[in-house]
Amino acid sequence: MAIDLLMPKLGLTMTEGVLLEWKASPGDRVAKGQLLYVVETDKIATEVEAEAAGVLEAQMVGEGETAVVGAVLGRLAMEGEAAAPKQAAVAATAAPRAADAKPAKLEALEALALARAPAGSAQRIVATPLARRIAQANAVDLHGVAGSGPRGRIKAMDVEQAMSARPAQASGVPASGIPGGVTRSKPSATQAAMARRLAEVKHGVPHFYLSTEIEVSALLALRETLNADAQAPRLTLNHFVLAATGRALRDHPNINRVWADGELVAFADTDVSMAVETERGLFVPVVRNAGARPLDAVAADARALVARARGGGLAAADMAGGAIAVSNAGMHDVTFVTSIINPGQSSILGIGSVRDLFRPDREGKPELRREMGVVFSLDHRVHTGVEGLAFLSSLKAYLETPMRLLRQV
Repeated sequence: MAIDLLMPKLGLTMTEGVLLEWKASPGDRVAKGQLLYVVETDKIATEVEAEAAGVLEAQMVGEGETAVVGAVLGRLAMEGEAAAPKQAAVAATAAPRAADAKPAKLEALEALALARAPAGSAQRIVATPLARRIAQANAVDLHGVAGSGPRGRIKAMDVEQAMSARPAQASGVPASGIPGGVTRSKPSATQAAMARRLAEVKHGVPHFYLSTEIEVSALLALRETLNADAQAPRLTLNHFVLAATGRALRDHPNINRVWADGELVAFADTDVSMAVETERGLFVPVVRNAGARPLDAVAADARALVARARGGGLAAADMAGGAIAVSNAGMHDVTFVTSIINPGQSSILGIGSVRDLFRPDREGKPELRREMGVVFSLDHRVHTGVEGLAFLSSLKAYLETPMRLLRQV
């Protein structure tokens, strides 16, 4: 009995994914829980493990190929019923992979186009969609890239190899002339996936931005009082921001929507994502239903997610869903942060550092204030400026009167 390895559905808006990398070859024996392949979703590169022990019989989809959710990527023969590893490897090598196979009509049309196209024309280029996107984003001329796929088809790995072979230059000066030289390194699957997705979002999503300053003297005083209890877990400024964002989302459900396949998708739960920087790259796990839970519960979930992210223990489900994210860079001495919306979402809050400054009071006398800069990035396909301003007003009210966050929702 063989198990079909399928393209998983790792998010509400996910319709297809890219198989970034196979971690086993046809004929290899794998154990239950062993890493089999890496899939790029709309948010992150996700590692998929073997559900059972067995032998990898075949790879139906090649590295860099796009497949719809539910498509068969490969086949795993169960332990004890699998063909011998060498026989499986020979069979997999002799048989064409499904990812490389095309309908006869499509192959004939492609061959005809190749035969009739004039030399140097764009029609002569046969490349996967992912390869074309990478080439366009990095100014790579596909005419000069040798394809390793069937009929010379250019794959994503071919473009990346061509990029690594290009001489490094800075301001027109060869790398050899740069003091200290340069060092090249390939990004991890996670870093490469996030880079591609964010580039697509920045170019494809009509961003607009709203900014304000929030007076947080009362918030900082409340946090200091709560953290004086040595028996209780410490609260960070970000915990308050996550809780306030969830409550503002509850007050303004029109912000709790995303754009997906030409439709508006509304979420029932007030989930809030948070950006977490790790050695492996940036992850955006989701605090579930933050707008319907007390501050302590939101903080506990946030702490657990940060620990899993930095320990490499996040699952795909931890990053699925949510219409809004919080990116807090306040610890890095920055006044304003204008963030790019995360793939699959429709807004993000950039949180800056707390600044001490004087503002005139009602009598015109200088008054010391502690203010935090906030920039709200929104998708104009989903939101209007009025909606965004109303949400910001609610967020500001919760953070400037933080005792409200301690009350049961």
